[in-house]
Amino acid sequence: MLKLLLGDPNARKLKRYQPIVSDISLLEEEIAPLSDDELRGKTLAFQERLANAGSLENQRPILDEILPEAFAVVREAGKRVLGMRHFDVQLIGGMVLHEGQIAEMKTGEGKTLVATLPSYLNALTGRGVHVVTVNDYLARRDAEWMGQVHRFLGLSVGLIQQDMRPEERRRNYACDITYATNSELGFDYLRDNMAADISEVVQREFQYCVIDEVDSILIDEARTPLIISGQVERPQEKYQQAAQVVGALERAAEMGKDGIDPEGDYEVDEKQRSCTLTDEGFAKAEQLLGVSDLFNPQDPWAHYITNALKAKELFVKDVNYIVRDGEAVIVDEFTGRVMPGRRWSDGQHQAIEAKEALQIQAETQTLASITYQNFFLLYPRLAGMTGTAKTEEVEF
Repeated sequence: MLKLLLGDPNARKLKRYQPIVSDISLLEEEIAPLSDDELRGKTLAFQERLANAGSLENQRPILDEILPEAFAVVREAGKRVLGMRHFDVQLIGGMVLHEGQIAEMKTGEGKTLVATLPSYLNALTGRGVHVVTVNDYLARRDAEWMGQVHRFLGLSVGLIQQDMRPEERRRNYACDITYATNSELGFDYLRDNMAADISEVVQREFQYCVIDEVDSILIDEARTPLIISGQVERPQEKYQQAAQVVGALERAAEMGKDGIDPEGDYEVDEKQRSCTLTDEGFAKAEQLLGVSDLFNPQDPWAHYITNALKAKELFVKDVNYIVRDGEAVIVDEFTGRVMPGRRWSDGQHQAIEAKEALQIQAETQTLASITYQNFFLLYPRLAGMTGTAKTEEVEF
C-alpha cells in the first residue's frame, strides 16, 4: 500500500516504523479525552521545549523524540476538525516525510492528510514549513482544508497566490506553515535576491519543505529555469530583417558517415536546441544583409540571425507556442497549457514574433535565474510525495 524509497528495502523500513506506530496508537488513547484547549496546550509545550534547544541542529533530536506524541495530537485533531483519522500507513508516510525522504502513495491514500503530520511537527520549531503543490488552486484548497487542523492546534497558516502584493507575501511567509506553488516560491526567491533593501525581502530562511507530486517538479521540470528578465532597447527592424534572411537560408543535411561536412547554410542540433551557421551560411547571410561581419560590435547581427534560425527550426507553432490576439503565447511543454504573460528572453520571443509577422515587443534580458533542482536544494530538509516515484528513483 505504501512504498518507501531512497534507502533500505521497503519491508525492512516498514518493520522499523511499526513500533513507533504502536507508540502513537497508545498515546492516542491518552490524548483522546483531552479538551480542545488541552490539546492546543500540547502545541505550546512542544514549542517551549524546542525553543529552549536553540539551534536547528539541537532541535532535530527533540523533534524525533516528540514525533509519536505530536503525530497522536495531529491524529486527534484530524478526527475533531475534519472527521478524518490518520491510518497507520499514513503515519508511516508522515515519518518518511519527516526524515526528508519520498513517500509513494497511490491516489486515494490521502497524501494531503499525510502532509499534515510532518508539517505540524517541523512547524513547531518556529522556523516555518513550506507545503508545495503544482498550482494555485491546490495550494488554496489545501490551505483551507488541511489548514483547519493546524489552526485548530494553534499554528498560523499562510497561502501564497500569483496576484499577491509583496506585503501580503511577507505576512504569509511569516506563518508557521505556508502553502504555495513551486513557481511562486522560486520567483519570490529570485526577487528577494534582487532586492535593494532587506525591507523588500518577503521570504525568511528556509527550513523544511514537503512537495506534492514531487516527480513532476523535481524530475519533469528539474532543469526548467525560473527567469526574471528586464527590458532591453534594440531596433525592431533587425528582427524582421533577420527573419527574411533566415528564410533564404537552407538547412544542411545530417553529417555523413564519411565525416564530410554536408552542404547547406546552417546545421541544427535538436537535442541541444542549437543552430549553427556553416561557412557558406555566414557568407550568404552577410551578403544578404550587405555587411562584412556579423560580429561587428558597431553593427552586430549574429545574435539576431541565431535567434531567427531557432525560431524557424526549433520553435514550432501550435506546439511550443500559439498565436492568439496578435501575440505569440508560450505553451508549457509539460502541461500543454498556455502561459499568457510569459516570454522567452534574450531576443528569442522577438524572433518568433518576426517569424509570424506580429508586432514586435521590447526585448528582455535575464536578470536572475535558477532551476527548480537547484532551488529546492536550498532547503536543509526536503521531502516529497508521489504516486510514481519508483520508476523515477534513479533520477533523484
